[in-house]
Amino acid sequence: MERVHHPTASAAAWDDPATHDAWLRLFAFAVAGQLLWPVVCAGAFYAMLLIGQWSMWFLLPIALYALYRTFLQREYIASAVQARRILRVYPWQVHRTPESGIGQIPGAKSGDVWLAFPDPDQPERGVPVILHGHAGSVWWRRRLGRGYESEKTRQAAEVWFAGDPRFAGVIAVPGPRRLFLLLQFSASRSGAGGEGQASPESVERARRAGVRVAT
Repeated sequence: MERVHHPTASAAAWDDPATHDAWLRLFAFAVAGQLLWPVVCAGAFYAMLLIGQWSMWFLLPIALYALYRTFLQREYIASAVQARRILRVYPWQVHRTPESGIGQIPGAKSGDVWLAFPDPDQPERGVPVILHGHAGSVWWRRRLGRGYESEKTRQAAEVWFAGDPRFAGVIAVPGPRRLFLLLQFSASRSGAGGEGQASPESVERARRAGVRVAT
């Protein structure tokens, strides 16, 4: 039977060796993509020149997608760096079947998937965070907010969260695996979170985690 890892009780998620290893894998894949996709793009264009015009039907889509991923990969690297700063400040919190949904909250479009976590200053109040982002959010968006249980939704029945939902955070499934950066764009990251106001201590902590908080 596979051993289940639980986050260590520490001041920061980064102090957990498993978290450190998970982040290194995330960063390594981001850097590898930054090296690989330009090569794929250039190779596809070069192959079109060698093979001839008819090859454009299947090589041009590959080249354009690789070009798109080349520019997108910078966001993966930046997200990994931001995630590391958050993990060095906040501890892991384990949430079983956290509230989630699709649309139907302020600022969300009809297809936007969101998660809600407790407000650190008012734990009785949940703060939703929309899963904005790139291809890295697809795994999460297919497993959250469905309103019914399936094999896929059970894979995200337990969510680890490190951060402050009014500003930013990192989510993962037990392991941790599937690290993903969440950014709160409502209220320009002022910490208002829809109602209430973040304490000065919470704002300072978010700034130490590298979040640009509106004054």
